[in-house]
Amino acid sequence: MPSPPAPVFPDYRVTSLIVACAIFMEQLDATVLATALPTMAHDFAVTAPAMSIAITSYLLMLAIFIPASGAMADRFGARRVFSVAIGVFVAGSIVCSLTTSLPAMVAARLLQGAGGAMMAPIGRLILLRTVERRNLVSAMSWTLVPAFLGPLIGPPLGGFIVSYLSWRWIFYINVPIGLLGFWLVRQFVPEIPSESKPARFDFLGFALCGVGLGCLLFGFETIGQNADLMRALLLLVIGSTACAAYIWHAKRRPDPLMDLSLLKIDSFRLSVISGSLMRVTQGAQPFLLPLMFQIGFGLSAVRSGKLILATSLGAIVMRSVTPRVLRMVGFRRGMMANGILSSMGYAVCAFFRPGWPDWLMFGLLFCCGAFMSFQFAAYNTVAYEAVPTSRTSAASSLYTTLQQLMLSVGVCSGALILKLTMAAGDHAEPHLMDFSIAFVIVTLISLSSMRWHVGFAHDAGDELSGYRSKQRPSLS
Repeated sequence: MPSPPAPVFPDYRVTSLIVACAIFMEQLDATVLATALPTMAHDFAVTAPAMSIAITSYLLMLAIFIPASGAMADRFGARRVFSVAIGVFVAGSIVCSLTTSLPAMVAARLLQGAGGAMMAPIGRLILLRTVERRNLVSAMSWTLVPAFLGPLIGPPLGGFIVSYLSWRWIFYINVPIGLLGFWLVRQFVPEIPSESKPARFDFLGFALCGVGLGCLLFGFETIGQNADLMRALLLLVIGSTACAAYIWHAKRRPDPLMDLSLLKIDSFRLSVISGSLMRVTQGAQPFLLPLMFQIGFGLSAVRSGKLILATSLGAIVMRSVTPRVLRMVGFRRGMMANGILSSMGYAVCAFFRPGWPDWLMFGLLFCCGAFMSFQFAAYNTVAYEAVPTSRTSAASSLYTTLQQLMLSVGVCSGALILKLTMAAGDHAEPHLMDFSIAFVIVTLISLSSMRWHVGFAHDAGDELSGYRSKQRPSLS
């Protein structure tokens, strides 16, 4: 019986842009919503702090469903799950726009989060399974652009919508983007056959991961919001206990929900560890910079937003040259040198002062965005170099889960450092020196990733980048 014909995949740029479209929609939604919370609180007749549950409920669904994304893609097909995830996200957005009370909004956000949890990890999985290795660096670089654009465009866009329209339009803007993304997936992304028979779903692992990661995320956010410390510690203890129980469970099951044995693969493990340390800084930066500009410098939200936009522009410019640079220097050299540059770029922010000209701060932040874009493009690509094709879905869900967790840790770290420095200085509002200390500390965290960059093999990622190190000719 003849074997079925191999699927024909579109140009990798088309696939990358389709995935980027979904990620941009998710990132934009999260940051636009934060700007509208006070207005929504007024309409729902609740206090503004009470509206934080609209954000945490979404994060809860991310924590529950991201670990299951790989297993669902293997069982039902990556193309099908990705398109359904976009549809669920859009449906949740529409329901959010129609709500008239806080409990209804929480329920709608839970629905929206169930779709959002699947978009990033399965989008990355589609790239891994459809893009040739020689084009993977460029493809991954494309997906980083929305990760930088969304958080930066979101606040000013949210302010405009709340000021001139209605907060409900925050959710309406997802509809045309989502429908376009759904159509593009159905039109251009073919069915991607699974490399192996889907394993039996790990329900116990699903429960342990959901409780563990959900409590950790809630605990970090509770600390970041300067809320009840005892409640935050209790959540962190419960989350840590559930995660430890999952590790014990995963070692005894041949097909766990999140395959921790992937960490035995050197390039994957080193990318996870070093990338996690760098993401603490990346998570803290969008929290610290706007506060420093508006509270420490006294700048308007508009002027602050224009300065922060520089990091997004730097990321976009670097996207186009990242494959060429990696081809010239290789992954290991590139990550070691750029790891220092990207970390020190945020250290420079500690020395920003109101008297500095805008063009100078804009230029330095432009470099920050470019360096970080290069670093994460390298991590996101070399991580999968040695991962067998049959395990890419498990690798994608594990990598994305840890990525989401460490970005939350970054926000928590920035908030906690500010809280401690304010307490030490005995003042209610953060001063410039408090922000400087916070930037220095998060810089030291990301610099510690150098210890793990050294562990990469000298030829790590050479097949992906096309880099060929100069070696002595063989004597044979």
